[in-house]
Amino acid sequence: EGKDLAGPLPLDEALPIAKQIADALEAAHEKGIVHRDLKPANIKITPQGVVKLLDFGLAKAAEPEPRADMSNSPTMSAAMTSAGMILGTAAYMSPEQARGQSVDRRADIWAFGVVLLEMLTGKKTYSGDTIADTLAAVIKDTPSLSTLPANTPQPIRDLIGRCLEKDFRNRLQWIGEARIVLQNPDSGAESPAQAESLPHKRSMVPWAVASVAIIIAGIGWYRATRPEPLRPLIRMTDELGPGSLAANIGVMAISPDGSRIAVTLLGGDNKVRIHTRLLQQTKLTPLAGTENGVTPFLSPDGQWIGFNADGKLKKISVDGGAAVTICDASTIRGASWGDDGNIVFSLGINSALSKVSSAGGVPTPLTSLKEGERTNRWPQVLPGSLAVLFSAYEVDNIDDASIDVVSVKTGERKTIMKGGYSPHYAATSHRSGYLLYLHKNSMFAAPFDSASLSVTGPSVPVLEEVSGNTFAGGNFALSATGTLIFKSGKDTQASNRISLIDGAGNIKPLHAVPGSYSTPRLSPDGKRLAFSLYSADGRNTDIWVKDLDRDTPSRLTFLAGLNFFPVWTPDGKNILFRNTHGLYWIRTDGAGEAQRLTSSKLAEYPYSISPDGKRLAFSAEGNAGSYDLFTAQIGGDPAQPKLGKPELFLGTPFGEAFPAFSPDGRWLAYVSNESGTIEIYVRPFPGPGGRWQISSGGGYAPQWTKDGRDLFYVANDRRVMAVSYRASGDTFTAAKPRVWSEVRLTLIPGVMEFDITPDGKHIVAILPETEEKPKPDNHLTILLNFGDELRRKVP
Repeated sequence: EGKDLAGPLPLDEALPIAKQIADALEAAHEKGIVHRDLKPANIKITPQGVVKLLDFGLAKAAEPEPRADMSNSPTMSAAMTSAGMILGTAAYMSPEQARGQSVDRRADIWAFGVVLLEMLTGKKTYSGDTIADTLAAVIKDTPSLSTLPANTPQPIRDLIGRCLEKDFRNRLQWIGEARIVLQNPDSGAESPAQAESLPHKRSMVPWAVASVAIIIAGIGWYRATRPEPLRPLIRMTDELGPGSLAANIGVMAISPDGSRIAVTLLGGDNKVRIHTRLLQQTKLTPLAGTENGVTPFLSPDGQWIGFNADGKLKKISVDGGAAVTICDASTIRGASWGDDGNIVFSLGINSALSKVSSAGGVPTPLTSLKEGERTNRWPQVLPGSLAVLFSAYEVDNIDDASIDVVSVKTGERKTIMKGGYSPHYAATSHRSGYLLYLHKNSMFAAPFDSASLSVTGPSVPVLEEVSGNTFAGGNFALSATGTLIFKSGKDTQASNRISLIDGAGNIKPLHAVPGSYSTPRLSPDGKRLAFSLYSADGRNTDIWVKDLDRDTPSRLTFLAGLNFFPVWTPDGKNILFRNTHGLYWIRTDGAGEAQRLTSSKLAEYPYSISPDGKRLAFSAEGNAGSYDLFTAQIGGDPAQPKLGKPELFLGTPFGEAFPAFSPDGRWLAYVSNESGTIEIYVRPFPGPGGRWQISSGGGYAPQWTKDGRDLFYVANDRRVMAVSYRASGDTFTAAKPRVWSEVRLTLIPGVMEFDITPDGKHIVAILPETEEKPKPDNHLTILLNFGDELRRKVP
C-alpha cells in the first residue's frame, strides 16, 4: 500500500526520499543486480513514509562495461513492446540504454538523477510526441538544472549534474556516493569560521594529497584482489517450438562458452533431428543430415556438434553442411569431446568407455568392465583431457550407480562416490571446482579437486526436479561459463496410476491409488492385473497382482532389488519376471517361493511366452555390445521350472528388443534401431523368412490383439497406434498405421507401457495422477550464473 512518487516536493521531503531510493539501489548493485526501469511509477511511499523500490521485472546481472557491438544489444521480446516500454521506459533510459547498448549500474544512476530532478522541479526531464522523439532527446539533449528551486544546495545540484553525464565514464560511478551526499546535503558550503581557518587547511594540503593517494592505491588493490561479487541466479523457461524433446536418449548440449545449445527434437513429421541455435536467438534451426540423430555434444571451440545416428558416431558444423562419420557406433550412452581432439563415449548399451579421434578412426578401449559391472556411461572429459568422469552401473537402479574417474594416460580408475549418475564438472579455478550429479531427480554438488581427482567436502543438494533416467542419463548440460540448461521433471514413475483407456480416449481408473508403477500386464483371461510398484525410497520394486473383480491388490514378490517385467504363462497360473540378479518364476496364487531360472549374466529382459507355453522370448546383450533377441525353452513343472539354453533368434550390430509372440505363435514382433529410428518389425518364428516394417516414424512396445487382427504399438509422440494385418503362409501383409487413441501415455523408458484387454477394445496403461493426457515436452529451463549459485550453496 502506498502512493506513487510524484513531484514537486519540498526539499526537506524530497531529499530523504531520494536517500532511501539510493539505499535500495545500492543494495541491489551490491548483489550485482541492475534495475533498468527506475521511474516514479516504480517507487511507492507507504503511509509510514517508507520508500519501496518495485518491479525488478527487467533486472539483469551487471556487466563489467557496456559494449558498442550492436550484435550484443538487448533482445526485445513480445512482452516488452507495449507503448513506452523498450527494455526500460523511454523517458528514464540512459543514453547508452536508448542506443541499445549493454548497460550496467550507471544506467540506474542516470535514471536516479532524472527522478531526483523531477522530484524537485515537478517537470518532465524528457518528453516527446512519440517514443522515438523521447529517445532522440535522451541521446542528444543535456538536461537543464536552471529549473531547480533556488534553495537547492550546491552539493545537490552537483550530484544531479554528475548523475546526468551523458558519457557513462564521466557519470557518478557508485550510487553509494549519492547516498553520502544526501545524508548531509549542506556539507559543501563554507561557514565564516571555516573561511578563517583556510590558511591552516592549505598548509595541510600536501599531506592530505599523499594520504588520499595512499587510500586510492589501497582501494585499487582491494578491488583488484577481492573475489568477484556473486551474481544473482536468473531462471528462464525456453519454449522450443512445435517439436518435442525426444525420449529415451541424451537430448541436449551447450557449448563451453554458453553461447549455443543443441537439442534432439521430434518434429511434426515424426522425424528426430538435431536442432541448434545461439542462446540469444529465439528460433531453433534443424540441421539437415542429422535425421535420426541423438545424444548431441559440442566441440571445445563450439564449432562442431557430435551425435549418434544410423549406427555411426558423426559430427556436423554448427552452420550446417554435410555430416561427417567419425566411426561405427550402434547405440551410444553419452559422449564428451576433449580439448585434446579426442572423443570419449560409451560404445554400446552394456559397454565400457572408448576413445576415438574427432578426425575419425577406430575406437580404442579406455575402461574395462569390473566383475559384476554392466556398463560405463555418460563420460565427461575433465579440462586438460588427462582424466574422465563417468557413471558405472552394476544394477538396474541408476540411483545406486557409482561415479568413477579414469586416467586417460594410465587407464587407472577409482570410485569417487556411490549413489549418483551423470557426473559433470564445474570449474572455478585451474584445479578446483564442483562435481555435479543426479540422485532421485535432484542435482547435488560436492567440492572437487581436479588435480587429486577427489571430492574434498560433503555433497549439497542444489537443484530439484531435474529429469533423468537410465537411458537418457541426466537431462542437463553445463557450460564452462556457468550457464545450466535442463529438462525439468520429477521421477517419470512418481505419482502415477493405472487406467483403462478405449479407442475414443475415454479413461477409467483401474488402479487409482497413486504410486510409482511400471510394466502393467493383464492375465490371459483379463481378470487380474500384474504390475511393478516402487518402494517409498525408490530402491526396490515388487510385483503385485490385483483381482479386478474384487478390487484387491496383493504383493506377489518379496525378493530384494528390482522385480519387474512380469510375463503371464498362457494358463494364468504363473508369472515369469526379471529380478536384479536374474530371471525368476513364481506361482500367481502366492503358494511357494520364487524360483530362480538364470544368473543374469546376459541381463535378460523377458517380454512374452509362446501361446503353447513352451518358449520364452526375451532381449539380452549380444556379441556386438547391443541387445539381441533370444528365445529359450521352458521345461520342468510349475514347482521346479527350468529354462533351457538361450537360443539366438536375431543378432545384429543394432539394438533389438520387445519380442512379442503373435496369437498363433508363428510370428515375432520386435523393435530395432537398424534404420536409425526405433521401429516395429515382424519376422516369422522360428524362421527363416522375410522381414516387414510395421511402424512409420518410430515405434516401440508391440502388442498383438488376441483376435489376430491388429498389432498395437506406442508411437514416438506416445499415442497408441494400431496396424491391421493379414498372414498367409510365409507372407505378412500390414496396413497403414492408424491412431487408435489420442491419449498420450506416460513415458517410462525401456519398459512395457501398456497391455491389451482380451476383447481388444481397451488397453491398460500408466497415466499421471494429475494429468490424464500428457502434453508434448518442448520446454527447457535455463539458469544463468549457476556457477555463482554453486559458490553460494556449497562450502
